[in-house]
Amino acid sequence: MSSLFSNAFRLERRAVNGIEINVRYDPSQTGDRPPLLLLHGFPQTHAMWHRVAERLRNRFALVMPDLRGYGDSDKPLGPPDHSAYSKRTMAHDMVELMRDLSFDWFYVCGHDRGGRVAHRLALDEPQCVRSLMLLDISPTLTMYERTTMEFARRYYHWFFLIQPEPLPEQLIGAAPSFYLRKKLGGWGSEGLSPFDERALAEYERCFDAAAIHAMCEDYRAAAAIDLEHDRADATRRIECPVRVLWGERGVVHALYSPLTDWQEKARMSVTGRSLPTGHYIAEERPDLLADEIETFFVDRS
Repeated sequence: MSSLFSNAFRLERRAVNGIEINVRYDPSQTGDRPPLLLLHGFPQTHAMWHRVAERLRNRFALVMPDLRGYGDSDKPLGPPDHSAYSKRTMAHDMVELMRDLSFDWFYVCGHDRGGRVAHRLALDEPQCVRSLMLLDISPTLTMYERTTMEFARRYYHWFFLIQPEPLPEQLIGAAPSFYLRKKLGGWGSEGLSPFDERALAEYERCFDAAAIHAMCEDYRAAAAIDLEHDRADATRRIECPVRVLWGERGVVHALYSPLTDWQEKARMSVTGRSLPTGHYIAEERPDLLADEIETFFVDRS
């Protein structure tokens, strides 16, 4: 995967929160550029940022980890309550990682599952998150509470992956490449054509039995302990500026109101708009995403 990123970026594993997190960052970026944490989603890795990384490194100290359970990060089995993959636990991974890199505060941009980690990160560690960008999601609790037949049909994986082990693990594991490519191709606006073949190969390399189990645990946590945390924090609000972007050819745009949904969860300004994409904004229209990131975060640096 090294050819997806320039040699300016270092790839290494760092011990944080009792596990090792795989992370790509530019070690030459010290205090001259504000830190920006980029969090990927399912079923991808930090490779999803490859089309925006080189441009953004001119403005930001980029940190691109693989979330726990994904890519080359550790994939702990965890307890029966799925707390090893709660968004609270995954958010704490990121706080410790950024501190290990000497960043006490930072900007965050999260896509898909990474956006859900970013939401919890902003709630639990408001002193760390200066500004927040969320890509193609509405809040987890909102989406579950407003589930319709159409949502269940189009986002069936939310209900399939949470089934007790080992049902989804065994079924996906029987044809992992087929499943991965069907998921990736089904959420974009043009099938698999927006994806670089090197990135697809990386996603496939990392989609092994341990990762499949961890991803199921991620979704099981979302339908269990994460909802408990969200309900307990129903009156809490995000305390930093928020920018929300979503694909106008995606499920979130069709079935939810992401701007309104996030305005209900934040105390400060929430702005946003749809983009002419499907779900995978960073790979479908990296130019538009980079423009949005530079405008939103640089104005606050």
